[in-house]
Amino acid sequence: MENPSPAAALGRALWALLLATLGGGAAGHPRGGESVCSARAPAKYSITFTGKWSQTAFPKQYPLFRPPAQWSSLLGAAHSSDYSMWRKNQYVSNGLRDFAERGEAWALMKEIEAAGEALQSVHAVFSAPAVPSGTGQTSAELEVQRRHSLVSFVVRIVPSPDWFVGVDSLDLCDGDRWREQAALDLYPYDAGTDSGFTFSSPNFATIPQDTVTEITSSSPSHPANSFYYPRLKALPPIARVTLVRLQQSPRVFVPPPSVLASRDNEIVDSASVPETPLDCEVSLWSSWGLCGGPCGKLGAKSRTRYVRVQPANNGSPCPELEEEAECVPDNCV
Repeated sequence: MENPSPAAALGRALWALLLATLGGGAAGHPRGGESVCSARAPAKYSITFTGKWSQTAFPKQYPLFRPPAQWSSLLGAAHSSDYSMWRKNQYVSNGLRDFAERGEAWALMKEIEAAGEALQSVHAVFSAPAVPSGTGQTSAELEVQRRHSLVSFVVRIVPSPDWFVGVDSLDLCDGDRWREQAALDLYPYDAGTDSGFTFSSPNFATIPQDTVTEITSSSPSHPANSFYYPRLKALPPIARVTLVRLQQSPRVFVPPPSVLASRDNEIVDSASVPETPLDCEVSLWSSWGLCGGPCGKLGAKSRTRYVRVQPANNGSPCPELEEEAECVPDNCV
């Protein structure tokens, strides 16, 4: 084997120095402690997003109109560890804020493009159409390669203040081979830019901006929160994503058996939809009414309350809405 020429050796040294200057991972090499993907050929995947946001699973304040429950378009990227679209307990970018609050993707697309141009950390961007109901499916195809084996995406919950679901840096590479399939349940996240408690809350900017937090059945711990279900230890998944590796030839995608759907993207596997119990909620008692009755005898007064939330799915029934008590008449007759 011939020894490399001094010019070739110098060229390799300069290239190594350039990579080190760019942070040791400019082209998507993993940082310290991360596994190295050594798969040779790129891989293509079909990604299927399945909404599970039904009135049965999430009965509290379920949006039925103006607008009804639905999902925005899906926006994602195949990237290296040098790029992060979003991350729990970190601040979102301006682009992701616009997407989470209003579904506007332009600024987020520009941020992804800039990340790809600066350090070649993004290999490809992919998107899937919006889902016009809370339960339904949408899909797209994407390509990953060994230096860009991570997948991230976001889908906005509509309507909501700044809530979304998504995946952060899912690695589709396993050593020297690509994973054949990956499936994840998805739960709601708060982008930390709007302080609304309910699906239809008006704009109420969070100042100062907060970090991304997961919304659970008990957090935020406020009864007005649309996802507040104190009887549940955990929320049921509001969506699910499935990625299946595509064979290079023929390019035909066959959904896994667990994905059951009918036309119009409606889920037909209703047996798997959990029934979340919703307890009745009533208002505070009104003031006592006037005491009425004949002179020389005890009279009666009453007070009322009204139903704020009707029970559903075997939740606790509503208590009595009217109460009476004895009293001494104010103006006897």
